[in-house]
Amino acid sequence: MAHSALLVMDVQRSIVDRFDDDGGLLPRLAEAVGAARSVGLPVIHVVVGFRPGHPEVSPRNQVFNTLAGSGRFTGGDPGAEIHPDVAPRPDEVVVTKRRVSAFAGSDLDMVLRAGGIDHLVLSGIATSGVVLSTLRQAADLDYRLTVLADGCLDSDPEVHDVLTGKVFPRQAAVLSVAEWAKDLAAYRS
Repeated sequence: MAHSALLVMDVQRSIVDRFDDDGGLLPRLAEAVGAARSVGLPVIHVVVGFRPGHPEVSPRNQVFNTLAGSGRFTGGDPGAEIHPDVAPRPDEVVVTKRRVSAFAGSDLDMVLRAGGIDHLVLSGIATSGVVLSTLRQAADLDYRLTVLADGCLDSDPEVHDVLTGKVFPRQAAVLSVAEWAKDLAAYRS
């Protein structure tokens, strides 16, 4: 675990607000963040963000082209802030990405390699978005991977279940937040 980091991805106010979270994602993410902090594991927050005017967004990009001119996910947008339930501490890294994957348009790989991190624990919104894209790219970059199945959320529960039950296990260990926290506590003892 000494070379691991927890990635909390796209847990920003505007994104959280788009989901009906009856399942309690935020308390589980807070538990995961607390467990990581308790054993000194780095917590890295990944956010989507752009410069004013969204110059990084191509009109050909179906995911982000509707943002152009909106002011959303720029420096002054309160919706771009990390949700307070999992807010970073001053000493925690916040990585800004420009696309779906946490690696796309960011310095995440540099931060991880500089920290000697070779194992990523993935969580965030959405399972079929940032989690899937980051998992695929991280696997290609030879990171060891764990996905916190109930630390992820998707607008389509069936897609979430297929990804966490059938797709992700091909490249990652898939655990619940409680299982992972228990493993961390055992590691700490």
